[in-house]
Amino acid sequence: MSPLQHTGPSTFYTELAELPLPVSANFVAGDVVRVTYAVRDHERNIKRSVTKTFPLIPDHETTYATSHDSSEIKSFATSPSKSRQAILREVANGSSTKRFVEVWTGTQIEASLDVTKYHDVFLTDDFLSSLSFSPSETSLIYTAEANVNTEDDTDDPYPKFRYAPHFGEPSRTKKRPTLFLFRWTKSSKSTRVSKQDMSLFALSTSQATQTPVLFGQATFATEDLIFAAGHEHTKDGRLLGVKGCFNRPMGIWELRLPESGSLDGTPLGAKISCNSSKLTPPERSCRSPRILFDDSRTPIKLFWLSNPVGGAHASCVSLESRDLTTASNKILVDTVMEPTTDNDFPGLYTEYNIPSSPFLHHEGRVYIVLQSLWRSRTTVLFIDTESGTITDETKPRFGEPMYSWNVLATDDKTRFICSRSTPTTPSDVSLGYFDQYDNLSWTVLDKPLLSEEAERALDDLTASIIPIGARPPTETLVIQSKKASARPGPKPVCVTIPHGGPHATSTTAFSPATVALALEGYTLSLPNYTGSMGFGEKYIRKLLGHCGTMDVHDIVESVNELIRLGISEPDRQVIQGGSHGGFLAAHLIGQYPDLFNAAVMRNPVISAGELTGSDIPDWIYTEFGLDFSPEALMTPAAYRKLFEASPIAHVDRVRAPVLLLLGEDDLRVVPTQGMRFYHALKGREKSVDMLTFPKETHPLEGVEAARVSWEAGRDWFKAFAEERQ
Repeated sequence: MSPLQHTGPSTFYTELAELPLPVSANFVAGDVVRVTYAVRDHERNIKRSVTKTFPLIPDHETTYATSHDSSEIKSFATSPSKSRQAILREVANGSSTKRFVEVWTGTQIEASLDVTKYHDVFLTDDFLSSLSFSPSETSLIYTAEANVNTEDDTDDPYPKFRYAPHFGEPSRTKKRPTLFLFRWTKSSKSTRVSKQDMSLFALSTSQATQTPVLFGQATFATEDLIFAAGHEHTKDGRLLGVKGCFNRPMGIWELRLPESGSLDGTPLGAKISCNSSKLTPPERSCRSPRILFDDSRTPIKLFWLSNPVGGAHASCVSLESRDLTTASNKILVDTVMEPTTDNDFPGLYTEYNIPSSPFLHHEGRVYIVLQSLWRSRTTVLFIDTESGTITDETKPRFGEPMYSWNVLATDDKTRFICSRSTPTTPSDVSLGYFDQYDNLSWTVLDKPLLSEEAERALDDLTASIIPIGARPPTETLVIQSKKASARPGPKPVCVTIPHGGPHATSTTAFSPATVALALEGYTLSLPNYTGSMGFGEKYIRKLLGHCGTMDVHDIVESVNELIRLGISEPDRQVIQGGSHGGFLAAHLIGQYPDLFNAAVMRNPVISAGELTGSDIPDWIYTEFGLDFSPEALMTPAAYRKLFEASPIAHVDRVRAPVLLLLGEDDLRVVPTQGMRFYHALKGREKSVDMLTFPKETHPLEGVEAARVSWEAGRDWFKAFAEERQ
């Protein structure tokens, strides 16, 4: 019988995982904010979307109206005047799907076009999504998957089957992103535009490029000028996986539309050619164009995020700008190699995109507002659009909660919306504004409801950040029960949870799965080892070529430090990690077989030399100190080096029982990695079990898969945490 036995559901996990998570916000009118939340529904096994609308009435108690968003709405945008809304809608129609582009004025439809036959699905992810009004609010630009180029009057079968690379995990179906231009002409005869007064065009470039360029993230500057991000194929015909990777060949492009008159009579859905030019150099990976307009709605500056092409999959971000009057580019915020005693700013470590509406006006200056990693937390930064001067507006003060912040939107004037949370308090939604004394002030608009039992349980948890003095700048976030830690007898079992990446960060943001594990009575340690983001570019580059040693030693020292401090004790240690965190867990139980009593791994890297089928093949080479190029091959010498740096090299020394959790559709760390470890352990008569999840990808983030994975980890630790094998 398997040692993995289900001990039942956790009411804490279910309640915390179903808390609404703020994901976006819009100022839909002068004093009205629309906030969208993601909600997990375990009863129906689906993810849902809920919207709350908050009227911002000074000196009045905050009120709101709630609407349950239709799953039909794939994207939503508000026009510059705040008088119109654009909706991309997909409607189930039997076994097929119909798609519509809609423009609303208040509660009335101004224009609606069925675009089903002109393209495939709308693309609304962080990497490709576009939904932008022109200044006149008579045109929209959006991104959709183009139909396969087959001619109805030919018997040629090849276009249907011709290979086209995709964007990787989890975007296997995204291969042909295309910008579509929707235009409508209003009439005095009706409030709703007729079909003959609407047009739809697929944009293409008139200039040939050395490699194919696929556009997304488009935004209008003027009626005929669009800025967009262009994703480029590699020389060997790949699209390298983009999720979690800031180093892909891509740039900022200028697209100039043909004169409107020249398009008269063009059929709906037809391709039109744009004059195009790339504005950024080939050695920089550039994304997320944002336009600053003056008071007359004239575009004056363009901003974007930039990283080096190649190298670490994520690194310190640069913020760059272009003066649209002089056509000159400059670096506004550059890479920071290492913080100093005089300036502890570690550099920019943003999300993939700048917030969609990032500009804030204060005391005659214009700022970009965004959140950035600063060691083990995210903080709100104001960046002066002229000088690049940075101020940390949510710097933690002694005795205050360890908030991590997420900037959702500004009103392009003086107010902005954020969400914030701590390791032990779920996300609230707060309005930032300047009071009568020009001090930044906050009003909480919304906070989640918790049961009394959950509130009491969370109140018993405490969180702290512990520096690992022997391995600077390594530090670990510790979450523990006040009562259990003070109780006589053995210390609670400590679960070490190294993050993936490796260039990522465990922050002080609330994590339902993490907190639910702490509420089971465990002490948790989430180490940010060398290579983590938010500590300076020097430490990201320092890990390259040393994966499996430097990061492993950092984690060992974090375990030892907590033992020295009396937070945990020997022989009461377990480990859990996913992706690169699973790689580290597998390494640790092999290199240090007496350190951990049990291990749980989600989609771990086990044998790097056999990972060439990943959507990010460059990761294998770069992270382990090998050169990557389109001509790179897995030679015997390269394989030998990667084998020696992989957990599989230490499999004979493993003693801890291992639970593997694998997504069957994982494109990043293909499931054969975990399966190889399972069979290697099984063949050596080690204690091992494995769960595989159909249709799940790398994160195992489906509602059921996430819950079952959490319960399995809990039950594995219940079985083995307190006994040495």
